[in-house]
Amino acid sequence: MSSQNASVNVTHFIIGGFDTLSRPIAVGVVILITYFLAVLANMINIMFIISDKSLHKPMYLMICNLAVVDIVYTSSCSPTMIGVLLAGVNTISYVECLIQMCVFNLGTSMESFVLAVMALDRFIAIIYPFQYHSYLTNTRVLVVTFIVWFIAWSFFIFFFTFVFICLSYCAILLFVKLSSNNEKKKMGSTLVSHLICVIVHYCPAFVRIMFTRFGVVLTLEERQGLVIGAVLGPCLVNPFVYCLRTKEIKQKLFKIFKTFHTYD
Repeated sequence: MSSQNASVNVTHFIIGGFDTLSRPIAVGVVILITYFLAVLANMINIMFIISDKSLHKPMYLMICNLAVVDIVYTSSCSPTMIGVLLAGVNTISYVECLIQMCVFNLGTSMESFVLAVMALDRFIAIIYPFQYHSYLTNTRVLVVTFIVWFIAWSFFIFFFTFVFICLSYCAILLFVKLSSNNEKKKMGSTLVSHLICVIVHYCPAFVRIMFTRFGVVLTLEERQGLVIGAVLGPCLVNPFVYCLRTKEIKQKLFKIFKTFHTYD
């Protein structure tokens, strides 16, 4: 058979990049614990919001959607990394690789999209507080959520969503500047949770971009650290931020802990 007619049937890939780690077991354990906590915390957020009808409001539907995205995003690659580092399974089938790649790209896009939609939510809540509930209904939020999931499939919108978030915050800051001191404090407290999530999501990507722009050469381990941080960081931080800074969810948590304490 001539070389022109020869074909190669690829069935598996070998996963590289972790061979140079000095302590693969330790790194694997850290990723495993972080992944477990991220999934657990996001599942708790989802269960709280679904089970409590008083939380069936636009903002909490967005928090619930963010939790789903976090689980999808971190599950797209964390189990594979854990398998490589702890079990030594360094091969992946062609189909599994393709699925994980699609899910990872979906998670990356959805994380940016959800943060952009939540920025719009905060924009409306601060600029048009009296019209908020008429502008953002549960039905409209669910429709927007469905549209976002549809258009995000392998669709790279990193800079578009970041620019949208920046413009939203510019308008909000301009409005806050013209408000009274008491109003500024209230508005600031509503923005902190979302701002933390935005920073945690975009920081690792911008660090990589800036290093590349200024010609800083990163080692393989440093690049891996940034990628792993970009995946696991937001998925772990987001649920804890909204648990600790959202009044209704925090009260529900304290109520559950109080119940357990009473039984003890």
